[in-house]
Amino acid sequence: MLAQNAVNSVRTRVSSTYVLAALIVLGLVLQAPLVHAVGASARLQTAVTIFAGVFVQAVPFLALGVLVSGGIAAFVSPAVLRKVLPRNEPAAIGVAGLAGMALPGCECGVVPVARRLTDQGAPGSVALAFMLSAPAINPVVLIATAVAFPGEPGMVAARFTGSLATAVVMGLIWSRIGRPAWLLPRGTGRDHCVTGRTRWEVLTEAARHDLLQASAFLVLGAAAAAALHVLVPPTWYERLAGQMVVAILVMAVLAIVLALCSEADAFVAASMSTLPLLPRLVFLVVGPAVDVKLFAMQAGSFGRRFAMRFAPMTFAVAVACGTIAGYIFLGGAR
Repeated sequence: MLAQNAVNSVRTRVSSTYVLAALIVLGLVLQAPLVHAVGASARLQTAVTIFAGVFVQAVPFLALGVLVSGGIAAFVSPAVLRKVLPRNEPAAIGVAGLAGMALPGCECGVVPVARRLTDQGAPGSVALAFMLSAPAINPVVLIATAVAFPGEPGMVAARFTGSLATAVVMGLIWSRIGRPAWLLPRGTGRDHCVTGRTRWEVLTEAARHDLLQASAFLVLGAAAAAALHVLVPPTWYERLAGQMVVAILVMAVLAIVLALCSEADAFVAASMSTLPLLPRLVFLVVGPAVDVKLFAMQAGSFGRRFAMRFAPMTFAVAVACGTIAGYIFLGGAR
């Protein structure tokens, strides 16, 4: 088993290296035609400027986030968190939610951690509360949000409150309606922390995995932000801004589709400056809680029956908590 895992790890590293090398070569080959095309179009120049601005601002926080996440995977065992949890389940849900600040992780890395918590006997509601809070309220994400929205401290407070409320509310709901039969049997979840590896190997593998995946989605998000600025007529934004409910739902769905890393999503949201703050806040609360890549990872770790029930409930709770936090800290329609 360990030999097979080692082979798979080598294959993953090799294939990732080849993909990265191919992208670099492709960029070098197409550099001259791209420069010519951009120079000949004012709209493309605007799109490239927006793309570069979003990407360059987000990359340092993305890199820091995956390093912290890899360190947590390597040096902090879920057994540590399991030991400090209160025996009372509602209290344990609250502690697990707040633990997301002390034990941060990106969405990709925290799903297997939550799985290991359940394998070690933690209630599913507690593990799920931690899974939702860690990517959303950790210091790296909050600092990135403050940098992306200068002069708007209410965005940081609203994101923290809305995301923590989403984690705690979902934990409490799951403690009431969740069924053990909806989860895969213990020990069947997959993660990249394979027994027998050194801590350094676990750190580098987790960081590499998360960085490659998150970088791909950051490119997608920056490209989407540039396209929305260039292709969507300004009148559409004006109409959307005048229909707050529609704007909130559109941004919530966009968060699911773009599937950005939580360390980078604030810069994409900040680039949509023609929209009010409230829909952009909902975008930031929904994204780390439920999106297409998280759905796939949760289905792989906990089972498809779990993901089919958990994702829709999380979406509804995140939209509600984000909206309420926005009205409290941002004054609603700002």
